[in-house]
Amino acid sequence: MKKRLLKFGGMLAGAAPLMGAVISLVWLGWSNESTESASSKVLAMASHPFGAIAIIQAIYTALLSILWMRYRPFKAPEGAEWPKVTVVIPAFNEGPMVGRSIRSVAACNYPKDKLEVIVVDDGSRDDTFFHMQHLRREFPDLVRLVRFIGNRGKRSALVAGFKAATGSIVITIDSDSEINPNTVHEMVAPFLADPKIGAVAGRVAVLNRDTPISRMLEVQFALAFDYGRAAQSVYRAVACCPGALSSFRKDIILPFMEEWENQRFLGRPVNHGEDQALTNIVLRQGFDTVYQRTAIVHTLVPTNYSQLSRMFLRWDRSYIVEGFSFARFMFTRYRTENRAMPIVTFFVSNLRFVLVAVALMELPRMFDTNMNTMYRSLVALALGAVFSAAYYLRFERSFRWVYGVLYAAFSVVMLQWILPWALVTVRDERWGTR
Repeated sequence: MKKRLLKFGGMLAGAAPLMGAVISLVWLGWSNESTESASSKVLAMASHPFGAIAIIQAIYTALLSILWMRYRPFKAPEGAEWPKVTVVIPAFNEGPMVGRSIRSVAACNYPKDKLEVIVVDDGSRDDTFFHMQHLRREFPDLVRLVRFIGNRGKRSALVAGFKAATGSIVITIDSDSEINPNTVHEMVAPFLADPKIGAVAGRVAVLNRDTPISRMLEVQFALAFDYGRAAQSVYRAVACCPGALSSFRKDIILPFMEEWENQRFLGRPVNHGEDQALTNIVLRQGFDTVYQRTAIVHTLVPTNYSQLSRMFLRWDRSYIVEGFSFARFMFTRYRTENRAMPIVTFFVSNLRFVLVAVALMELPRMFDTNMNTMYRSLVALALGAVFSAAYYLRFERSFRWVYGVLYAAFSVVMLQWILPWALVTVRDERWGTR
């Protein structure tokens, strides 16, 4: 009975984003003092760009919720032979944290005779290589080291790891992250379950929860990285297998190493978005990209506004660049089935640009807006945020889910400048966090 109640509670939490979208729309219609019919109110709302986008987003959220309910983690077939696996950890000025990352892999329960760890020091200027050497001496049969004389960038470090790998499956892990003991097993299982799978995204959780910003990200990651990717996994096209934890069939990636390492956009080198670029390569070859909820990595996240804005700026630049890359083949027959939903996701995601453009046009008239309309909009935002943040309760029964509500308000006030600035500075190839 207890297990059934927990499962039912989990399903309710999963449907929370849908409930929030529906209740927000109902509130906007009900709170409108007009005497028009409900259908007329909906049409009136849809005639304004904000209203139209709200309706589209609600319908899309409903679709994601249905897909989310169909999601199941992958399991390896009974008696399957586990392949040789290489874990690649690129590191730059990571200090002692790289040792924690290596140790978490060494402590995993994957067969040690079928596991190797390649750690690439990307020209660190601190004691990162010292900690790498210490772990190399502690696990001499498991850990291999590669060292660059100068900093070449994360892509070059990953390329070195891929080329040195002897495993047929390559798992990439960020050097500021730690994995659970069963994570390597879980990252390999989808490949054994289906040969059409080319890449797997793991679940990214927050390691440090010691500031308001990191606590807000803890809740936001649960919604964006679990809810969204679980839905995408049902139609086998996860848009981004994250750098913090992803796995790939090596033979799919190796032929494109030079193209990937030397990627350019508008004539400039692209040094960010390596994870989404790799995902696009896999999708372009007709392979599926999926999500494995049971494979968990705990990663360090920004703790202050400056770090947070730089991270999101890098992500949005990558989003723009790789959006163009995906658009170049999304209408082709790059895969035999499930081609419609990735296109729908692409267009709904890019409504962000429409919102920003409309908001900028409406800015001069902001103070002429009816205060009642602003009040209704703020209440609708709060309702949607409360229900979306409640999704976090699937993972932890904690009042920290309230930080998700705070994040919604924080995002509206403090983060809306990032996407326009990313568009203006998209040719800036700097990493931006060191």
